[in-house]
This record gives sequence, structure tokens and C-alpha cells, in this order.
Amino acid sequence: MTVTRRQAREWAVQMLTAADLNPPEDVGSFIASEWEQLASEDESAGNPGKKMKAFTEERVSGVLLGIAGIDEALGRLLENWDIYRLGTVERAVLRMGIWEMGHTDVPHPVIINEAVDLSNWFSSPSSRSIVNGILDKYSKTLTAGNRS
Repeated sequence: MTVTRRQAREWAVQMLTAADLNPPEDVGSFIASEWEQLASEDESAGNPGKKMKAFTEERVSGVLLGIAGIDEALGRLLENWDIYRLGTVERAVLRMGIWEMGHTDVPHPVIINEAVDLSNWFSSPSSRSIVNGILDKYSKTLTAGNRS
């Protein structure tokens, strides 16, 4: 079975959700433990391939190591709404989307589309509009910042 970036992002969201519920002290150990857990539930997670494993781990460690800055940016985007009033899945998806926009060359519309699909898959259809709106707003702030 060929593992896709979509599947790798699904694993990343699952790991980030677990980390949100039980923040790890050591990111490396946490990721290793999560791979074991995922492999017991999903056969493809037992052998994701080097590229997709690195893709997943880059997102998880990037978010977890930069969570303070990501949450600060997310808080500004939420305008009068506390970050912890968001659902855990939506928070994980938004954090990963914000990290990806700032640290990868993946086009922002692709990141937003993947995030919307992930929030719909793991949460509910109503979360699609929240995730879409927040990430679109963030993308526009980055684009405006690059023009200056």
C-alpha cells in the first residue's frame, strides 16, 4: 500500500490530538510511542515508508516545539474566542495548518483544503467552516506580510 501525504497528515492530527490531551515532556519519545500505538490500530502506520514517516514527524515535532508561537497566532485569529473553546481536533488541525504555512513550500490553498478535509473527517462537517475561515485569514496575513 502506498502511503499518501493525506494519510501522513491524518497520523499527524492523531498524534497532535493525543499531545494536546496529554502534553509530552519529550517530543521524540512521544512520537515513537505514538507510532507504536498507531501501528497497533492501522497496518499502514506500521510501515509508513521513510518519506511519509519524516513528513508526519516534521509536522508533529514542528507544532509541538513551536506551540507557544502557533497558539499566539491562533489566538489573534480567533478574536474574542479562547483557543481552548475550540474542539481538540480543530485545535490540532489549525495548529498544523498554521505551522505548515510558515514552514513548508506547500501552497496555502492545498494546506487549507487538507485541513478542511481532516477536520470534517475527524470532527464534524460544521468544523469545516471554522477551519477554512481561520486558515484563510492566516494565509492572507502571511501574504500581506510578504508584500511589505
